[in-house]
Amino acid sequence: MRVIAGKARSLQLKTPEGTDTRPTTDRIKETLFNMLMPYLPDGVFVDLFSGSGGIGIEALSRGARHAYFVENQKSALACITDNLNFTHFMEQATILKQDVFSALGSIHEKEADVIFMDPPYGHEYEKQALLMLKTMPYVTENTLIVIEASRDTDFSYLPSIGYELNKEKCYKTNKHVFCRIMPAAE
Repeated sequence: MRVIAGKARSLQLKTPEGTDTRPTTDRIKETLFNMLMPYLPDGVFVDLFSGSGGIGIEALSRGARHAYFVENQKSALACITDNLNFTHFMEQATILKQDVFSALGSIHEKEADVIFMDPPYGHEYEKQALLMLKTMPYVTENTLIVIEASRDTDFSYLPSIGYELNKEKCYKTNKHVFCRIMPAAE
């Protein structure tokens, strides 16, 4: 796994051993970040269920001002720390060593520009996280939320919990779902 573009372009990143994390392939990562580029310059990026930290590091490499990495698995945390040191992005990063649901209240920003989550498949963690994110002051109508999920994950519930689906990009076995909080009725 490597950084695709930006300041840390082509640097190889460590990944945790075992099957507990699923690093996003370079091709999918490139497609994702081509769509995210308008939101990154000088932005705040939140990487939930961070794994190796590759997604948040890619955001920093492409111009994000700050990134939050939320992970509670010990080997993944060691990878995130090593990767941030190796890419020289530690100064622009906050690592929250706790589960996502506890960590959401520890993010203190006026506004997050992009929140990315790649939770373990099949547990509905994304729905739990979306419900909690709606209550966070840094999540506004401008915040883009991107969820990486298995291709068959159903997101038809989004409007019923106050989100609008902006886009869905499907790949061979997974997909990226782009959504935002619905604008308040005037």
